Amino acid sequence: MRREPFGMSAGASRLSAPERASEGGSRYRLRDLFTPLDTLLVSGGDPRLALDARDRVNAYGCAAAPEPEIWNFASSTASTISQAAYDRAALAREELMHKCLFDEVEIAFDARCESMRDELRGHFQLSPRVDVVFSPSGTDSQLHALFVARVVLGAPPVTIVVGADQTGSGTTHTALGHHFSSMTASGLAVRKDAAVAGLAGASIAQGAPVLLQIMDASKLGWRAPSAACLDEIARRWPRKVQIVVDACQARLGRRRLRSYLDRGYLVLITGSKFFGGPAFSGALLMPKGFSRSLDRVEAIAPGFFDYAGRCDWPMAWTILRSRFERRPNFGQWLRWEAALAEIGSYYAVPGAFRARALAELAAGIDSMIALSPSLRPVPAGIGKVGVDDEEFAQTTIFPFLLLRDGKPISIAETGAVHQALARDMNEEIGGSTADRQVAAQRCLIGQPVRLERQDEAPLAILRLCVGARLVTEIWSPDMVQARRNLQHVLDRVADVLVKIELLLDRGAAAPVPAKSAFEV
Repeated sequence: MRREPFGMSAGASRLSAPERASEGGSRYRLRDLFTPLDTLLVSGGDPRLALDARDRVNAYGCAAAPEPEIWNFASSTASTISQAAYDRAALAREELMHKCLFDEVEIAFDARCESMRDELRGHFQLSPRVDVVFSPSGTDSQLHALFVARVVLGAPPVTIVVGADQTGSGTTHTALGHHFSSMTASGLAVRKDAAVAGLAGASIAQGAPVLLQIMDASKLGWRAPSAACLDEIARRWPRKVQIVVDACQARLGRRRLRSYLDRGYLVLITGSKFFGGPAFSGALLMPKGFSRSLDRVEAIAPGFFDYAGRCDWPMAWTILRSRFERRPNFGQWLRWEAALAEIGSYYAVPGAFRARALAELAAGIDSMIALSPSLRPVPAGIGKVGVDDEEFAQTTIFPFLLLRDGKPISIAETGAVHQALARDMNEEIGGSTADRQVAAQRCLIGQPVRLERQDEAPLAILRLCVGARLVTEIWSPDMVQARRNLQHVLDRVADVLVKIELLLDRGAAAPVPAKSAFEV
């Protein structure tokens, strides 16, 4: 198998993980940071980050640099990077370059990552005793959670995933301790769905403990199971079940997030969904008390070394960190820097305004979807809400089916409409000047999600999404201006829906293969 870790020049020696760990960080040269910023931002991840050779966008239709002319309502999938986030990443790189003039690259990089942990805890109002383990994506963090659960539970667990059809496509692989892509973020070519050496293998029949992955919230905005169900599980099987919360959408209140950690749950989070940072940026949030077990672990699955580097772990975990390779992932770091710019801007907006803005956006979008003859809303939401949901008691993902003559269109055509929304369709649609203007506007919405139906063919659902950046853009201490900003966003939503109507009416979107229509 071939490895080219980011930051390692071609032709460097191929060593085992322990050998690489002891070799030191000297080969990570300052010159690696002089790579163009756009290139760095899409480095250090799996193939989903790769840019298409023709359109220069990734698998989610997002470029590496800001594209303010594109309207973004796709935060359930991925977002284009904002100018503010891009500028923060550029500044962070400059600052690290300066630090590296006086310290080794790894020392300076480690300190920067540690400061990001503090900043993330501050934004979420978490205790300093909550540990943050960074990763290239939420999918990578699922493997991190599996590694942690093996240590804490004392045996390889069976993973049970709640709402498996509404989480990332890689979860079917990570739940088994298998590779979820053809290449790891560290640059190792692997066989997708093959076992990660030493990380796979367990069955309930053998009496294995359980890693229960719950959902808060799913691709369609749902949460499951209920708190009462989780309490019953804890009562019946104490110390046999470790719960990990899939909060990768980041659509939950800070009080709710803290409550999960207080209960001893692991939490998966990303900066690239609701918060609108560039794809991918993952993290595993760990409650107090876990670090002691992890820092004493003796055996580490050999295949897991390919999914984590030394700098991903908190600096206080000296023993565990020493087992891993010095492998600064500059792409992962810069994507998190960009995401933190968005998270900080969002929480700088007063809480009451955030809640009111999300409520008014939800009311407006619900109304527009209901009035459209070609859209049928699909039930969404988090179920029963409580005070700890804060502003996320409001709906932020709006799923719908596309109709023609009152019947859902095919999966292939739904995928075609989704792709056509991201293109200038002025020539294909034609018509009046107003129609052509709407058709020319490029916009991103959530990629199709497969909806299974009993005894009927599956359907594809599209999603309009409200993300943190919309709230940030609407905010103004001048309430008259804030009202104008809100109306501007709703006007954009109306134009997106009109473009969908035009695409369906004119048949301007060429169908795409069904397999490529769904979220990757």
